[in-house]
Amino acid sequence: MSEHVQVTNDGGVLSLRLARPERRNAITVAMYSALAEAVEGAAGDPSVRVITISGEGADFTAGNDLADFLQAMPAPGADVDIPVWRFLRALAHNPVPLVAAVHGNAVGIGTTLLLHCDLVLVERGARLVMPFVDLGLVPEAASSLLLPRFAGRRAAARHLLLGEPIDAERALALGIASHVVEPGELSGALESVVAALIAKPAEALRLTQALLRRGESPEILERMDLENGHFAERLTSDEVRQAIAAFFAARAGTKSA
Repeated sequence: MSEHVQVTNDGGVLSLRLARPERRNAITVAMYSALAEAVEGAAGDPSVRVITISGEGADFTAGNDLADFLQAMPAPGADVDIPVWRFLRALAHNPVPLVAAVHGNAVGIGTTLLLHCDLVLVERGARLVMPFVDLGLVPEAASSLLLPRFAGRRAAARHLLLGEPIDAERALALGIASHVVEPGELSGALESVVAALIAKPAEALRLTQALLRRGESPEILERMDLENGHFAERLTSDEVRQAIAAFFAARAGTKSA
């Protein structure tokens, strides 16, 4: 378990809270392990009625902690499982209604994981962005399959090829968000949605969630495997080395300014 993921189980609600605000909730390998373990455990626990995921501090998440992530990635072709892939598979298999509460920046997986949630509350002023191509990488979390399904191929291209950010209103229009929430009201809105779900018959809720997702998992897992293979290969490329070096140089310049 990671100290940077707060996991609580209270009254049938499994709450996952990213708690690394000093690093904008950038996700480490240890955090992915904790998230995967929690989601996997909920699948076999009938007492868990709802899962929520949120972030502490100014942002939902800045995405992967790149330095930590690069150290953990296996060599291309290596038959090695890593926590981020385990977490993504857990999302694809998850049989429990999953609700996300998003504020500030949601970068990379901070946006793509939302495609696996059943309800997504986005605070007005939030910024969702998927800068995979800018980093020399490819999308993950089956987003190359799911985003076109939500938004259409050309709209998906704006956000995956061009890397255009998505605000709360556009997230709602594209079907990524289910609710837009006013600033300062996100926690209360999440509590209201969770209370409404908990008040419903538990078995009917799970069965309906399963029906909504029926038949998706095999195709999603196949696309995840394809993306993960390209992702691992890309990490050894000159494009990625140059893009990530430029990213760290720009961040260092910002801090010294």
